[in-house]
Amino acid sequence: MHLRKGMLVRVIKGNHKGSEGKLLFVFPKENRAIVEGVNMVKHSVRPTQENPSGGYSEKEAPINLSNLMLVQKGEITRIGYKILDDGSKVRISLKTGQEIEV
Repeated sequence: MHLRKGMLVRVIKGNHKGSEGKLLFVFPKENRAIVEGVNMVKHSVRPTQENPSGGYSEKEAPINLSNLMLVQKGEITRIGYKILDDGSKVRISLKTGQEIEV
């Protein structure tokens, strides 16, 4: 899994191409993620005591991970891995070579 919750991502394909947002949830088994403010869908709400008229509310729908790329310093970048001298594995930006922090 190359993207994690809390990262800033940009949509690179589809109807919302070019829009950016923070990852709210990631679903690894479905290969999907929910991005803040992207892929909004209308959801009908039943009338309740707090909201007697009911109506519609908007919420984010999941988007495929293959349509998302990490944004670092205003540019999109791919993610690679590097093994340090102590044997630990860290994630790096392939564009700049810097470590990626979540």
